Amino acid sequence: MECGPDVVVPPPQLQTPLKCPAEDAIQLQSPTLSSEEFLQFKRKATTIVEEYFSTDDVAATANELRELRVPCYHYYFVKKLVSVAMDRHDREKEMAAVLLSSLYGDVIDRPQLYKGFCKLTESCDDLSVDTPDAVDILAVFVARAVVDDMLPPAFLAKQGACLPDGCKGAEVLRRAEKSYLSVPHHGEIILQRWGGSKRITVEEAKAKISDILEEYLASGDKHEACRCVRDLKIPFFHHDVVKRALVLAVERGGAAEGLILDLLKSASEEGVINESQVTKGFNRLIDSVDDLALDVPNARCLLKSLILKASSEGWLCASCLKPFPPEPKKAGSEVDDAAVREFKAKSLSIIKEYFLSGDIIEVVGSLEAENYSCSSSFNAIFVKKLINAAMDRKSREKEMASVLLSSLCMPSDDVVAGFHLLIEAAEDAALDNPAIVEDLTMFFARSVVDEVIAPSDLEAMEEEVVSCGAKSEGSTGLLALRNARALLGAKLSAERILRCWGGGGSGKAGWELHEVKDKIGRLLQEYDCGGDVREACRCIKDLGMPFFHHEVVKKALVAIIEKRGKDERLWGLLAECYGRGLITPDQMTKGFERVADCIDDLALDVPDAGRQLGCCVEQAKKSGWIDASFSIARPGQPVSNGVCA
Repeated sequence: MECGPDVVVPPPQLQTPLKCPAEDAIQLQSPTLSSEEFLQFKRKATTIVEEYFSTDDVAATANELRELRVPCYHYYFVKKLVSVAMDRHDREKEMAAVLLSSLYGDVIDRPQLYKGFCKLTESCDDLSVDTPDAVDILAVFVARAVVDDMLPPAFLAKQGACLPDGCKGAEVLRRAEKSYLSVPHHGEIILQRWGGSKRITVEEAKAKISDILEEYLASGDKHEACRCVRDLKIPFFHHDVVKRALVLAVERGGAAEGLILDLLKSASEEGVINESQVTKGFNRLIDSVDDLALDVPNARCLLKSLILKASSEGWLCASCLKPFPPEPKKAGSEVDDAAVREFKAKSLSIIKEYFLSGDIIEVVGSLEAENYSCSSSFNAIFVKKLINAAMDRKSREKEMASVLLSSLCMPSDDVVAGFHLLIEAAEDAALDNPAIVEDLTMFFARSVVDEVIAPSDLEAMEEEVVSCGAKSEGSTGLLALRNARALLGAKLSAERILRCWGGGGSGKAGWELHEVKDKIGRLLQEYDCGGDVREACRCIKDLGMPFFHHEVVKKALVAIIEKRGKDERLWGLLAECYGRGLITPDQMTKGFERVADCIDDLALDVPDAGRQLGCCVEQAKKSGWIDASFSIARPGQPVSNGVCA
């Protein structure tokens, strides 16, 4: 790793720890203070640490540290607190970990804590002189900081690259990763390493969480519930809050489900429970859903419904969840023909209603009612019926079908089984639908892009079809599978697949391309009339079509040219979008290219459109939005790039 152009590396025996780029960035924010002031802070910090270990008063310690008014030196407090605790008993080590968790974010900001741990790992060789087991103790502190969400997991790799090979600091980071953070149930293990939290044991925490949730369901006061969860001061164990809340929602249903979702949403939005803990809580219940199904037979379907509702409300990233485990085989689980015929009829009714309303939540509820046992065979039948119905309709319904398929959170094996049913019936369906190969190709490819199935599933399906015999060679289903795999292997295939039916996988079922263009035009007009730039960026992001952001660039540039550069708001919006990474260089370039392609038409209304676009191009090049080699000149178009005055 390159750690600075002016660093001179001494011989190995004199080599000192390298500076991490992240540390350099932190130091740039520090105000200039005299060495005497720093020495004074060090003396006071030592006194504060000693008093804390004597009084165990977190609030008083926080106030004393805050009153020193030198946050740029808080990294030293972190280093001093941990280094003193390392030489003491487990009680003081646990107290130090709890204090850091309490001060983090409120008194000590993330860069200072990050820098403090950098200093600790760099000085581990010196700490080992007085504390022989310093490597293991400091590894636990690092792991505890990661579990408490104070240090990012990437700290281990980044700081490791900044330390000399063979030093004890590098061993600390390796041990934190291998011995603590990589083992199962590492959160609980790290919590109990020094005798558990000085305030609460794991068993007590679980009991208190259950009491909080029961009281919330009785009172409905989510603000009080959030306060109680926060007061537990165990942010690394909040995944248990999520899991227990979800179990109650599955077991009780009805009003309890709504209350639980409302509580988790508020806790997530207010930062009481962070995103990683929410995801971990859902994953824990996914792992144990079969045990829950012993008491609640349709637990799988109910949990999938909760996942869909949470992701649709924006406080859960469904793509970050692990897949559901294979459904256990049940004796006598064969479904009789009458039940199959009844389910097929009701499936068609559900699908027709969905194409009219676009209500995904309603589909989930109806499907749960008809397939309460989450039968794999019924799921496969529904997939087949959904895609068959969509192939008989327009692009709008095809897009809606793909969006629904990615929203149902079905096991991938069930979806693959549904695709097999489609392949088996493809030859007969081709008599009524001449374009069935193209349609199946896009549905197969879109399912991979939407992560409904894995690319390996397509390969396995193809091998299975081929193994069926010579008659399958050149069949409709096999051709569609091969076309889908070839399409997925092409450059930028995901963008083309996502917009093949005018959608984009945004979850906005039924949007046509012209509707998206209208939405972009309206949001630009609203912003130009005095709107908030952050709100405009949020609206652009919420479109869920990053591959179509060149339309934002085009419409903004056209508006700027039509106003002859007198209004700088839209240019400022483009700058904000680029700075946030909302509009990529590729999309920015494509937007400029589209304006250049239609510059002759634009010149009919704005005679100097070519010159104005040239000015925009030069300004964009200076800002680094587009490559310096970009030119608006097109074959047959005598347009110069222009130079801004």
